[in-house]
Amino acid sequence: MVLAAAVAACVSGQPTGASRIAVDLASVNAEGLRGPPGGLRGVHYEFCIPADERLAAEVRAIDPTARSMRGSRGHIGCRNGQILVLGNTHQPGYRQVLERLAALPSVERIVESPFE
Repeated sequence: MVLAAAVAACVSGQPTGASRIAVDLASVNAEGLRGPPGGLRGVHYEFCIPADERLAAEVRAIDPTARSMRGSRGHIGCRNGQILVLGNTHQPGYRQVLERLAALPSVERIVESPFE
């Protein structure tokens, strides 16, 4: 069933959840940190969602690091009627969290934030 949905998404030209994640996770360890020894840090990411408190609550339920930044476009460029959401990988199951967020129909893409 999931495979069929992914195939349908590819055929329709709609990005699948995993393809919506534009965050380099290759060097992120099991604790959600990357960097040199003695300088490990979480990877910050951002995405936009419609300005809907129900959806914001759903995002917070998926990602406890999620912080809404109303009125900010962020580096991703949220449009009018959208809320910028910031999160980070320093949490248990960060890969699954990102996959669940990317699977939300209202999340177009998740990008790495350039700040530390």
